[in-house]
Formats: sequence, C-alpha cells, structure tokens
Amino acid sequence: MKKYFILIGCCFSFFTCFSQQKNFTRQDTLRGSITPEREWWDLTYYHLDIEVNPDQKTIVGKNTVHYKVLNPNLVMQIDLQPPLQITKVVQRGKELPVTSEINAHFITLPDTPKLNALDSITVFYEGKPREAVRAPWDGGISWTKDKNGKAFVASSCQGLGASVWWPNKDHMYDEVDSMLISVKVPKGFMNVSNGRLRKTEKHKDGKTTFHWFVSNPINNYGVNINVGDYVHFGEKYQGEKGVLDMDYYVLSYNKAKAKKQFKDAPKMMEAFEHWFGPYPFYEDSFKLVEAPYLGMEHQSSVTYGNRYTNGYLGTDLSGTGWGLKFDFIIIHESGHEWFANNITYKDAADMWVHEGFTAYSENLFLDYYYGKEASAAYVIGTRKKILNDKPMIGPYGVNQEGSGDMYYKGANVLHTLRQMINDDEKWRAILRGLNTTFYHKTVTSEEIENYIIKESGLSLKPFFDQYLRTTDIPVLSYKKEKDHIQYKFTSVVPGFTIPVKIIIDGKELWITPTADWQSLLVRATEFKVDPGFYIEVEEVGL
Repeated sequence: MKKYFILIGCCFSFFTCFSQQKNFTRQDTLRGSITPEREWWDLTYYHLDIEVNPDQKTIVGKNTVHYKVLNPNLVMQIDLQPPLQITKVVQRGKELPVTSEINAHFITLPDTPKLNALDSITVFYEGKPREAVRAPWDGGISWTKDKNGKAFVASSCQGLGASVWWPNKDHMYDEVDSMLISVKVPKGFMNVSNGRLRKTEKHKDGKTTFHWFVSNPINNYGVNINVGDYVHFGEKYQGEKGVLDMDYYVLSYNKAKAKKQFKDAPKMMEAFEHWFGPYPFYEDSFKLVEAPYLGMEHQSSVTYGNRYTNGYLGTDLSGTGWGLKFDFIIIHESGHEWFANNITYKDAADMWVHEGFTAYSENLFLDYYYGKEASAAYVIGTRKKILNDKPMIGPYGVNQEGSGDMYYKGANVLHTLRQMINDDEKWRAILRGLNTTFYHKTVTSEEIENYIIKESGLSLKPFFDQYLRTTDIPVLSYKKEKDHIQYKFTSVVPGFTIPVKIIIDGKELWITPTADWQSLLVRATEFKVDPGFYIEVEEVGL
C-alpha cells in the first residue's frame, strides 16, 4: 500500500498542550461556568481606578461594577485571584459581606433587587498580583525594566483570566458595554490602556493618572495596562467607516525603528477591511503599544514585542519565505480585532474561533498583497506545526481550550473550506458577513458553523465534526484499475463528504467522495489531490 500526505507533522503549539485528560476542580467550574451567582445580572459598565507601583510591584485601587438585574438574586460572584485581596465591597455607602473560595468571591446584597433594576457595587482591592513568568502564555503582570533601567510594566492574562490583576465578572459570555480605566503611575511614566485617552490628571506628589475610556463592549482579558517611558506618534487612516485614528506608543529610544516597522499597520487595516469588513472599533481608535513580551490582542490597544523585525521573531513559521514578508505580531494580533474582540467566544472550549480565523488572516494578508499562490504556499507550509494530539474544541464549562492545533489546523480547515466553496467573492462575503451578523457579540462554535453552513449552501456539519471534534484527518483512498479509478473516504465521521479537486495526468477534475466506493471512468497513470485540501491520500492495491 502506498500512502502520501497533504500534511506534515511536528511539535509546535502556541499554547502548551497536554494529551492526557485533566482532572478538573471546583475552581475550574467556578471560573469556567455561568454560575447562578453570575447569570442573574448583566454587566453594563466598569470604572477600574487603580494605582500601579512598579518599585513595590503592587496594585491598589477599586472597580465599580454597574449591572442590570435580569433575575432577582441576593448573591453575586466577583473574581479576583490571590495573592491580590479584596479589602471591602461597598454599595451605597454600606459595606457588604463577602465569602471567598480562593478565586471566587460571593457578595451578599442587603436586599433582593427588583427585576430590570440598575445598580452598582464598588470592590476595593490591593496586593502584589501574580508576576508573569513567560508572558503572554503564562500571564499576569510583567514587572520589567527597559534598557535605560526605567520601569516597563504590562498586563497579559488570556486563559488565566483578567481577575489575575483586577476584580471583575471573569467569564467571557458577558462583556461590559463600556468602561473607564483610570491608572495612576509614578512621575515620568505614562500608562496606555484601551480606548481613547479622555483626561490626564497631574497630582501634587508628581504622579499622574491617565483616564482611558472604552465606548464599545470589551472582554475582560482584552483590558490592559502598559506603563513605561512612552513616546507617541500616529496617523489618520481613511477606512471603510471614515477616518480611523491609528496611534502608536513605543519606548522613547525605539521611535525611529517603530516608524519604519509600523508601516505594516495601515497595510494590515486595508487588507483586513477588505476581507473581514470595517474595523470594529472606530470609536475607540486603533493602537499598537510596545510591551515587554511578544504581543497580545488587547482591544484597540494591541501590544507589540516582536523586536521590530519581520516574521515571528525573525523566523518564517511556514518555511516558505512568505512569512518574512510581514511582521507576524502586527498582522496576527491585529487580526484578532475581528476574531476575538469583535466576535468573542462564550466559552474557552471554542477558542479556535479566535485563533483559527486569526491564523488564517495571515494567509489572507499575503493573498491581498502577493496573490493566491503565495498565500496558499504559506498556509499549507504551516501544516508541519499541526500535532493532531486532541480535538480543537475543548471541554465546556471549565475554562479549558482545545488543542493548540486551533491555530494552524484551524487555518487549514478554513483554507480547505475556501477551496470547497470555489468562489472567492462568496467566501469573502461569508467572512464579512460573520463580522456583521455577530458584531460585538459573544458566540459559540456552533453558531459560527451554522452561519457558514447556511451561507455556503454546503452540508458541512460532518465536516466541522470531523475537523473540530476529532483528531482524525480524512483519508482519500483510491485504486487505479484498467479503465477507471475507484475512490472513497476512510477515517471519517458518519455522513462525511466534501467536494475535492483532483489532478489526473495533469487534468483537473472535481469528485465528491463518500465512505462508499465510487468509480471514475478514466485511464490514469498519475493521481493527485490539490494541496489546498487538508486531507491524507493513499493508494490501495486491487
């Protein structure tokens, strides 16, 4: 039996993946599920008001949480991770009782609220937040120094949770409608956060508070602080919705390098508005902010640490050369503005919706500027990073993502879909339609799948089940006989069938294999599958 593959395997992943089953705890459930103490109230507004002390590595302050009552209840859950501590919770001047279970804190209100009532609590807290060990993968606060010995501080907390540095309703299903972020920093430093700088407040002790206002819904891990010796420059971009402010904050000695490297930012905006539709946060502007780690998709405040070089820290993840045509962090992390910040998963199990589409955006950036052959070579080249160690969709309700394959297996699944649809304008309309239909919404994978099924007109449920919920890659088995070829799929879920482009002796043909043998009346010496399809191929004996 002769077998060849339309994929290559190697050990790589952005998130550390474990093949063994994790034993989940009550803390996992409290973090990852919509508990009764969460579901009865809807977030409407935050005012996060803190002081950052780099020398002591401490944060002290408060978060005022505004909410609407959906179903009257007396107890609400707020999350904050040790070693930070809640010092008190106040409502209308009265201190409220708090019961804690490590990360989850249950606050008892004085009276049962009325349905649809609007109210707020203020949570005071302080302490030394967890220090990031290997940001952004092992997050927390990065307390570092720049090359001049000045404080250089930043937050990163995807997966771990924003409650690692500030108290909040730490579940992705409920995004706050808007928020004010007020950050006091030592003299000579600037804080850059999400949204627009509303006010700068100088204090008698020489410290400064920077007030940033976010006017759009934002997920918790998308909120950030960045404290450093920053300088600013910017530009106006004429986009699909008008003039977009694009602002850049970098360490003072990196301004010249940034002015050169950040030319990829407006190029990114042009390509992604073409493919995905208008940038989702015109009201809050777009920012790149230098950070002491590689980068993260903080909403309207994308952090950057790619050493002002193209590729991924100067390397091409695809091995084709095309990955050196762009700055990986500018393109990838900014792509998350559409898939992560505009369209946001409700449960971490569906993180592939963020990472698969955004890894695929790298391919679309190349497509826009260098053409389909270049973009196809890039995304196909990344297949060597796929492990197929566990499904891309993880277990629900315990804050657990699926396999790190969500990046490049996700990208190749989407690339395969594009080949199947075989109509680039229709495919582009689907990508733009996703960002319109689910504008500023939290979603499930199933909602995304159903939208693509509906708009493509293809029967794709088995397709998604195969690629998202199993580790098996479809195998197209074929055998050449005297005057015909027989073919079928193996290693597939029930009902799996997709159109596939094949090349027989240099001639392109389309077939639609199923799990049953079919025949194609053609003599053939050579049988190939278009490499755009992420499947395995094997020739079997007669």
